Amino acid sequence: MKQEDLFKNIVSHCKEYGFIFPSSEIYDGLSAVYDYGQMGVELKNNIKQYWWKSMVQYNENIVGLDSAIFMHPTVWKASGHVDAFNDPLIDNKDSKKRYRADVLIEDHIAKIEEKIAKEVEKARTRFGDAFDESQFVTTNERVIKHQNEIDEIKHRMNTALEANDLPAIKQLIVDLGIVCPISGSRNWTDVRQFNLMFSTQVGSVNEDSSTIYLRPETAQGIFINFLNVQKSGRMKVPFGIAQIGKAFRNEIIARQFIFRMREFEQMEMQFFVRPGTELEWFKHWKETRLNWHLALGMGKENYRFHDHEKLAHYANAATDIEFKFPFGFKEIEGIHSRTDFDLSAHQKFSGKKLQYYDYELNESYTPYVIETSIGLDRMFLSVISNSYKEETLEDGSERVVLSLPPALSPIKAAILPLTKKDGLPEKARKVMDMLKMDYMCQYDEKDAIGKRYRRQDAIGTPFCITVDYQTLEDDTVTIRERDTMAQERINISELSDIINAKIRL
Repeated sequence: MKQEDLFKNIVSHCKEYGFIFPSSEIYDGLSAVYDYGQMGVELKNNIKQYWWKSMVQYNENIVGLDSAIFMHPTVWKASGHVDAFNDPLIDNKDSKKRYRADVLIEDHIAKIEEKIAKEVEKARTRFGDAFDESQFVTTNERVIKHQNEIDEIKHRMNTALEANDLPAIKQLIVDLGIVCPISGSRNWTDVRQFNLMFSTQVGSVNEDSSTIYLRPETAQGIFINFLNVQKSGRMKVPFGIAQIGKAFRNEIIARQFIFRMREFEQMEMQFFVRPGTELEWFKHWKETRLNWHLALGMGKENYRFHDHEKLAHYANAATDIEFKFPFGFKEIEGIHSRTDFDLSAHQKFSGKKLQYYDYELNESYTPYVIETSIGLDRMFLSVISNSYKEETLEDGSERVVLSLPPALSPIKAAILPLTKKDGLPEKARKVMDMLKMDYMCQYDEKDAIGKRYRRQDAIGTPFCITVDYQTLEDDTVTIRERDTMAQERINISELSDIINAKIRL
């Protein structure tokens, strides 16, 4: 199946089974805004809990925060967002469609990467178990040629973006022969910058109102509360502040389902360190965050680091953790060494001292910051897209299954009475009542047992527990495992321990 078709099936599956709905759909929807349904909100909350525990609960020197979405407008002046939070946009004169210039170039690069992937797969098929991929990609002439082409394009793009050289970005698009996906033409306008922040008014009447912004990131709420948290919590450097919250960006080119939206959620942690130690901590958090992703068991081959050539004005080191989505490797999390830019900027604009007195060094300083920032919606999409499988079984039948990491599955166990009579529903309800205090469970007695299994497979439920006539005799049930479909007879008293062992990371 083509990756494009696979992605369409994933999007359709998310709506059909209550994971994600288009927002305001009865009014024909609102572009790039989505609602999480009954299954989606459970999966989303489980991802949040997994992140929060790993950051806050398991680290004694990291605490949580929930800052306001509305902040004083000078916050965004100090952070640089008012003056520099822009995307380079280009219009096609024939289709009248607008695109992010850098995304057009990145899509062109992705096509070249697909050529490399095809060369690798052909060689893998030809050489079988003897195939050495690392050797092949460094010695094959076609692969080397493609990789050199990619490196040259990235260098030109990053150099132009860093210098804000908009004519150079357009020239690169022209030189690469990039066409509009809609019109197929190369009739491009000049590249222009567009600020991404949403603005609104606060105040009772227009004459007294002032302009404020919906926050485009959650990090600044942490920085402006640095001293509040440090003093009230008696925190010692190094320490971190973690936050999960909504952010808003007026994305002109929102696309790829929930990958790029106008309203989204971030999970961020800002880790405050002594100046001079920041690169050691950057390395630490780079490794720690990748291990967090790998612990979900979604395949090491689906992750890679992308170290930034073009650094933001506030950073002295930056890397992205990229995940292999159906549309290619894309950023899922960023780790940045932000130096002391943010605290120093807010100190300058507010006139308030934002420093830490280090008793061990007997001096005050402005801490440096290591940031880990993950898009919750992108994390959600990575889990769904990696887990979605269309399988043909040995008997020729087909099933769609979400092989979700059990710890993240919306429903941990489904309780299924074999029939709706002879006391089986009553017994099944007792099993349901026993488990639902500890696990999110679902009771289902409609349709044949096979159809019920398929419904649970489609929403990623790790276990189906069938209550049958033997249950009434000896208190045993059949427990079916989602991925293998293996069934085992166990005592009801063992159920909780089995589920708990499976969902523990």
